[in-house]
Amino acid sequence: MDVITTGGLPAATQNTGVEVIERKGSGHPDTLADGMAEAISRAYSRYCLDHFGAILHHNTDKLALLGGAADVTFGRGELTAPIHVLVNGRITQALGDRRIPVEDIVTTTAREFLGGALPLLDTMKWVDVRPRLTQASSPGAVTDPVGVEREASRQRWFAPRTLDDLAERHRLFANDTSAGVGYAPLGPGERLAMGIESHLSSEAFRAEHPYFGTDIKLMVVRNGTHVHLTACVPQIARETPDLDAYVARRALTRELITGLVGQITPGHHVSVSVNTRDVDARPELYLTATGSSIESGDEGVVGRGNRANGLISMLRPWSAEGVSGKNPVYHVGKLYNLAATEAARRLNEETGLEVAVALVSQSGRDLADPWQAVVQTSGPTPVPTADARRVLTDVMGDLEDLRERLLTGKLATA
Repeated sequence: MDVITTGGLPAATQNTGVEVIERKGSGHPDTLADGMAEAISRAYSRYCLDHFGAILHHNTDKLALLGGAADVTFGRGELTAPIHVLVNGRITQALGDRRIPVEDIVTTTAREFLGGALPLLDTMKWVDVRPRLTQASSPGAVTDPVGVEREASRQRWFAPRTLDDLAERHRLFANDTSAGVGYAPLGPGERLAMGIESHLSSEAFRAEHPYFGTDIKLMVVRNGTHVHLTACVPQIARETPDLDAYVARRALTRELITGLVGQITPGHHVSVSVNTRDVDARPELYLTATGSSIESGDEGVVGRGNRANGLISMLRPWSAEGVSGKNPVYHVGKLYNLAATEAARRLNEETGLEVAVALVSQSGRDLADPWQAVVQTSGPTPVPTADARRVLTDVMGDLEDLRERLLTGKLATA
């Protein structure tokens, strides 16, 4: 691992800093796509571990959701056309002659995930799951009648005869040339976006305010101690009897968010706008049957929403990789983003500096040994290379713990 350390990272956490952050809520179509892809990968991985003792090759990180159609009015909302789930990817269908119920795992998990995320959605009636799965290997599987019989042949990538055909059982290596990025700590604007959306989407809040949905979007612009925040917060049609109730709850949302800003970032001055596209006189309002725009026309795609840390932070370093749904065993697009964030967190705790870490893989190289690692810190003086290498080596040595947290759902990917 070639370790590069440098200073000059802009200090986003200082009160003089500037931030631009977006957070897509738990009911946003892109967040739903990320969550579903990860849930399917997790369910498939668990099945493989339970039945074979190893996770077979798979990826569901190209999943997409196509919105249905809905009819809403005050006091009532219902879907009129289904939501389509396109599960695009590659999944190993069998180990030798032991078949895996892939379509059942995919379909059941997709419906269970959407039902949990959107309790008002009848997933048996209004969710159409379409698995579009192949078992073709990536380029590199050169046809060779002799080579195909060897253990761990590339031609056996998605058609293993035994666990010995899993290449990573012999040597765990990077599947791709890619880069993962992470940083720490979060700035005030980032903490606001994360904290406000998490509160408004929480089970406790929804129990107290059943008329709010979870397809929330927050855009936060912070300039020093001045915060400008725009929120899109849906209301549930059947819980909203008339326009007066909608308008009053929209005003309540603004008050709640203003209060949360004071709790999360004391001393900051905030202006809050809510549902700025509403036209009360028509009426055109953010009124939904289920609490999410996926019910009517919108789409969701893995990797288009929040980054692995749950935020889209415009002035921060970030990777375009869609983390959710990738294989947790060896896929660098997943593991390196999460590992970079963990390394940045540990270095921030040690040094008190703001830290950004980039881990760059090289296809075929040992997974725990990134090709290049860049550590940038705030201030003019870089951290000592030896300290950075020590922390990075420790983090890469802990990849198994990271996988376990992914498989138990304790580590978010969006």
